Amino acid sequence: MALHRKADALLSERPDIAVISECAHPEILAKRGDTALSGCSALWMGTNPNKGLGVFAFNGYEVTRFEPFYPTLRFVLPVRVDGPRAFNLIAVWAQNASAGVTRKHQSGPLRRAFSKYRDFMKSGPTVIGGDWNSNKIWDKPGWRINHMAKVDILEGMGIGSAYHAVTGEPQGEERTPTHYWRDRKIDGPTYHIDFVFAPDAWLEEIRDFSVGTFDDWVGNGLSDHVPITIEF
Repeated sequence: MALHRKADALLSERPDIAVISECAHPEILAKRGDTALSGCSALWMGTNPNKGLGVFAFNGYEVTRFEPFYPTLRFVLPVRVDGPRAFNLIAVWAQNASAGVTRKHQSGPLRRAFSKYRDFMKSGPTVIGGDWNSNKIWDKPGWRINHMAKVDILEGMGIGSAYHAVTGEPQGEERTPTHYWRDRKIDGPTYHIDFVFAPDAWLEEIRDFSVGTFDDWVGNGLSDHVPITIEF
């Protein structure tokens, strides 16, 4: 929330492409004086203009929404990225229980998106990134919404997790959190629920990878999440 107050922190990461959950519509950002973000190529989806999913492009990159687009998949945004390196992007702020997923046989919006946007994902190199709101630690036997069900689908398409490729840590045993839940304390409840998946060939081209620190992003009140930053 309140991205207009945090633009400098975001831009300090020098992003080409930024996926931001819980952000206001670019027109709202512009009204609040955030010209750095409102002046770039951007896409947004949501029903609340103050709290949706945004994708922002810089440094000669442009983003356009893929069609057909299924806005009922909250919030999964298919994006074509053009620029120095063209690729497909599926931006994610996954809604699970909040999207009405309460039964074992329900797939959840992100898993359904892998079916709805399968042709899009096959049409070129595809990156899937954002807040998944899931982790293997919460998987239940036979549930279609399970985190590992989605991981297995992507791995079957030759797409893997950048964090796990870099660290060698198994799914569900991540030592570095991305979310400091509830009380936002360094020793409070912490989880790893933000992910970037990329083609296997791209994972071999990772030049730099980092997960933001508590002090830089949470302890100073910016967010309860920290960013994952990747340079291919």
